[in-house]
Amino acid sequence: MNKIALITGAGRGIGKACAKKFEDYGYSVITPSRSEMDLNSRESIINYISAIDCNIDVLVNNAGINPLANIGSIDYRAADELMNVNFWAPVLLTELLAPLMKQRGYGRIVNVSSIWSGVTKAGRAMYASSKAAVNAFTRTAAVEYGPYNVLVNAVAPGYINTELTKQNNSPEQIEKIKECLPVNRLAEPEEIAELIYFLASEKNTFVTGQTIFADGGYSLL
Repeated sequence: MNKIALITGAGRGIGKACAKKFEDYGYSVITPSRSEMDLNSRESIINYISAIDCNIDVLVNNAGINPLANIGSIDYRAADELMNVNFWAPVLLTELLAPLMKQRGYGRIVNVSSIWSGVTKAGRAMYASSKAAVNAFTRTAAVEYGPYNVLVNAVAPGYINTELTKQNNSPEQIEKIKECLPVNRLAEPEEIAELIYFLASEKNTFVTGQTIFADGGYSLL
């Protein structure tokens, strides 16, 4: 296949599952660590991408952080980092890589959003805002690059069986969450990776500009 995918946040959870999925399908996968490409630093991102000497066919903007804070108690330094990692880094990576995809007449970009971009709960004002911004950016990027066979989509996962979910929810809370989901369970990272792979693969020839909620029906209730 000889296609190359760059995946951020591939050290665990959905990103790790994505890296394995793409490798299983024959892609060469680039998974920069934070020490190699700090998504909180514009300079670090530019330097890392500038040093890549191969064509990137697929970009998966998966990395994200989720510090919780109620309105009135927002730490704006932490909020700035959240926006840099969750929103500005995907924007900058798209700006750096999409024009090259355009020149080659092929590219796939998938931004990992969140159900909290469409619904929300206490403590997630900044996180929800960053992911809603990702959805809006996805739509505009799809319009601008669609004519050049560069398809841009977002996936908004719900509750996934990851370490981050376990950090933000007690075992008792997770059991209650399962009961509230129409499918009565959390998703496994591999299930989300399968959807991301489809959107980022040559099998996807027409879907662009969409934010697909993969949440087991949570956002319907």
